[in-house]
Amino acid sequence: MKAVIDRFEGDYAVMLFVPDEIQVDIPRRLLPEGCKEGDWFNVIFELDQEEKEERKARIQHKMEMLKKRSKEN
Repeated sequence: MKAVIDRFEGDYAVMLFVPDEIQVDIPRRLLPEGCKEGDWFNVIFELDQEEKEERKARIQHKMEMLKKRSKEN
């Protein structure tokens, strides 16, 4: 997927994702330093299944602890 910086508005870069020209505001601080209007990016969204499972297990553990504490009171 490709995107181009269309313009800057305050602390945000207004990016257009092609080919549909979907407009997305991205905080400037997330972009490489020195970016300017007209710069193009290769954009890749990659699922992190390992992180998802770790967080799910952590939340499940916390829920079990809360249920246990609630039964004790």
